Amino acid sequence: MIDFGEAYNLVIKNAVTMPVEKIPFTESSGRILAADIHSDMDMPPFNKSAMDGYACRMADISDPLRVIETIPAGKVPERKVEPGTCTKIMTGAPVPEGADCVIMVEKTKSIDPDTIQFTEASTAGNICFKGEDIKAGDTVLQKGSPIRAQEIAVLASTGCHEVDVFRKPRVGVIASGTELHEPGGELPKGAIRDSNSYQLAAQVEKSGAKAHRFGIVKDTPADIQEAIHKLEKDTDIILISGGVSAGDFDLIPSEIQKAGYEIVFHKVRIKPGMPLLFAVKNEKYCFGLPGNPVSSFVQFEYLIKPFICALMGRTYCPLQVKLPVGMAIKRKKTYRDTVIPIQIRDGKIHAMEYHGSAHINALTHADGFIKIPREVEAIKIGESADVRFI
Repeated sequence: MIDFGEAYNLVIKNAVTMPVEKIPFTESSGRILAADIHSDMDMPPFNKSAMDGYACRMADISDPLRVIETIPAGKVPERKVEPGTCTKIMTGAPVPEGADCVIMVEKTKSIDPDTIQFTEASTAGNICFKGEDIKAGDTVLQKGSPIRAQEIAVLASTGCHEVDVFRKPRVGVIASGTELHEPGGELPKGAIRDSNSYQLAAQVEKSGAKAHRFGIVKDTPADIQEAIHKLEKDTDIILISGGVSAGDFDLIPSEIQKAGYEIVFHKVRIKPGMPLLFAVKNEKYCFGLPGNPVSSFVQFEYLIKPFICALMGRTYCPLQVKLPVGMAIKRKKTYRDTVIPIQIRDGKIHAMEYHGSAHINALTHADGFIKIPREVEAIKIGESADVRFI
């Protein structure tokens, strides 16, 4: 049995980055950049007006100004601003030659149809200058960045119509257990419905990878081998829930080895999820997860999701905040890290009613988790803990 930190480092160390593919930027949301993106132009590409108003010379703002032209956004100015003149200008339009400021339309009055007067004593420049945001050639997005709506906007503005991204890892999901049945219909006595494979497939998709749900596999060597061999042809990672502990029908560790995988570790000092297994075969990977649904959920979030991100060239940085504890959180056994579902109320952490690793319904009401380190018996009221949101 190894510490969770060691398990995490071993998993990340074994991650070999996925191949790179080129796709249209319009299809890249949720993907990870495989190369830096550089701007092909200055931004703004010209001096532009920051508001609707009148472009003029700062030296002339106390005098009446004759309007010589109107410039909507998208039109190139035709006339130079001379002393005593101005140009009516719209937000985003190019500032004409000769002008060094834009006065707000709300701070002017009309003297006659062709003349205006500034009604204030002073004004800001109100000009967005060429290249003040980005210079041509600047790196605007870095390799390893996730592509979100804001990155899509940057790709569009830099003219990057195709983008290099890491291929999505393909993840096969197996639920092992002869007692398992598909959802729907009446259950035979002693049977339970498979929830793990559906839960894990959803977590895989949310992480940015592609899920292939194989379904239920019975606790027999032949069925387990068949499932592994079928999935590894078309996937990069296999997730198997159930059958990884020490019971008579916990066959997954031995069958993974028979399939040619080398077990990197089996059993981690963490609760829930101690029987966790990780195995490697060339650049194929297999995780054996406990059958209890909270255990598989937690270990996916804490270990497998960062691994999937590493395969796509990204360091996973979960959303996490430090908050005070609103109630004492105690435990009896301290020989392993313990992950506890929590709710946040009035800005404080409150442990949920939680009956153990089979109580998956508790997670539907949870805001996140806290992890209590080994040897720590309690977190007292007012002490702080890191909340990891889910």
